[in-house]
Amino acid sequence: MGQNQLVPEIDALLKGIADYADERRGDIDRVAPTHFAGALNLVHYKYLRSQDLRRLQSRLSDLGVTRMSTIETGVKSKLEAARNVVGMLEGYGAPYDFADIASHFANADEILEEHTFRLLGATDENTPSRIMVTLPSEAADNIDLVRSFVAAGMDVARINCAHDGPAAWQRMIDNVHRAAAEAGREVLVNMDLAGPKIRAGEIALGPAVGRARVTRDDAGKVMTKSKLWITAVGEAAVPMPEFEGRPALPIQVNKQWLTDLDIGGIISLHDTRGSKREFVVVEKHGDAVLAEGDRNAYIAEGTLLECDYERARAHGIPHVVQALRLYVGDTLVLTSDTDVVCHVEQGLIPTIACSLPEAVTALEVGHNVLFDDGSIAAVVREKRTAPNGASEAVLEVTRAKENGVKLAAHKGINLPDTFLPLDSLTPEDEEHLEFVARHADIAAISFIRTVADVTHVLTVLDRIAAKFSAESPALGQRVRELGLVLKIETVPTFENISEILLEGMRHPNLGLMIARGDLAVELGFDRMTEVPGQIMVVAESAHIPVIVGTQILENMAKNGLPSRAEMTDAAFALRAEAVMLNKGPHITDAIEILNMLSRRLGRSQRKNRMLLRHIHSWDS
Repeated sequence: MGQNQLVPEIDALLKGIADYADERRGDIDRVAPTHFAGALNLVHYKYLRSQDLRRLQSRLSDLGVTRMSTIETGVKSKLEAARNVVGMLEGYGAPYDFADIASHFANADEILEEHTFRLLGATDENTPSRIMVTLPSEAADNIDLVRSFVAAGMDVARINCAHDGPAAWQRMIDNVHRAAAEAGREVLVNMDLAGPKIRAGEIALGPAVGRARVTRDDAGKVMTKSKLWITAVGEAAVPMPEFEGRPALPIQVNKQWLTDLDIGGIISLHDTRGSKREFVVVEKHGDAVLAEGDRNAYIAEGTLLECDYERARAHGIPHVVQALRLYVGDTLVLTSDTDVVCHVEQGLIPTIACSLPEAVTALEVGHNVLFDDGSIAAVVREKRTAPNGASEAVLEVTRAKENGVKLAAHKGINLPDTFLPLDSLTPEDEEHLEFVARHADIAAISFIRTVADVTHVLTVLDRIAAKFSAESPALGQRVRELGLVLKIETVPTFENISEILLEGMRHPNLGLMIARGDLAVELGFDRMTEVPGQIMVVAESAHIPVIVGTQILENMAKNGLPSRAEMTDAAFALRAEAVMLNKGPHITDAIEILNMLSRRLGRSQRKNRMLLRHIHSWDS
């Protein structure tokens, strides 16, 4: 027997996973009975990934035994299988029963399929991935739109609780159930709870100035004229029809001056630049007048208008919505004072409020702060207290486009380095969760970061179940069996994924969603090449279904034509148990394409395992 034999290494790994499972027995025993096998395998997998096994993998591969690249399915069984084969080659014998090993592999796939069926419903056997579709607001009142989604292949309808409200949600759910029944299918309803959102505060509005604009061809010739839509001050609004070219600028004048305007009348004014402009009255629409000009005009609140020697002031001009333009090296102050309104002034260091004061307090020097989906990155250079007692973080912008990036009011803020002392469910979320528990099939929870967040969610669910049980035992049981999806969208969630899963597995009907948008912002785009795959294999080790979301076939949904890259991305996403599509004018086409891809790939892949079907294209 040689010095570099593999049996001792494999035996050491088998002993290591057994010892670690003994250490974690209390956590394993707390999970729901349906998750016991998955919890045990998850603990085995966590121990295995605490070791560097690359050299062992290479040596096993050289022997033609296994690459261990899909060991997450059944860690103990895969190691035992490798131990048997290597033991036979090295003269140690095969101590483990091959039939038991084979049954463990089969059972792992069956458990995952059962959990997926329970959480996400049925699907065609050739399409192992379900298609989840985010419903637009129109789905509340347009059942034909919902019917088109169902016909194209929607398996799960997603409602975003950050938009609309209970009345609209109920109409959406009713339309989904009706459309599914008509199609002879089951379509489940998933509702996403928003969680606490961190956003930038108010930015002061600019001057009340509007633009009436022409359109020109490449040679500079006017193609469509600039337009004014003139109505009376204090009167009911008159709906503006659609016009060719740029939208008309709505202005208000006193009623008598408006009434005296005749077709062909010439309205003259001096705009904010001092340029004289003329508009000709071309149409009268009841109590509104349309006037057109040959040039652009900037018209401010109070601009003097004249027609036939009679004058009137322009009113009702909306204020310009302003934004900060930030460059690398700029300084920005983030304050916990939510009453602060940021002023955009040249040479002034801007101070902008944060919607969650606790977030500013929790920031520390050196922490990263990301604005607007990471388009602007900054780092905390100083913490200080303002004279009014508010906490302030002085930020230096470290990433922005060369020509700067605009930061508008209410844009999202991500704090990847900062622990926030906040519950994953706001009081509003808890109210919404009662609606979800009563009317939907799945609740998706945002802002999960730690085991404590999961514990809090399960505690709230228990409280709702007890409340509903007093009304009806069946309703209480419905809450206990409600699908629960934990969204993986922050760095702490990824770092604590195994422990979060173990805690979540106390609930019998569990899934994960990889929210790639927020996750990419926090992790950085370079790590997004590996992290979603790592989350998927950890979830598979626990036999927990996964939903992949954000930007799947986004170009297709928005513009009607998929890019080559997003087709490849969709193929990767279809390794998960479900793929989420967002809204867009061509979303029905996107559903059809994803359904087609799922059917095709369902014959060729299962998770990250290639299925060796007959490739007819290679027949000669």
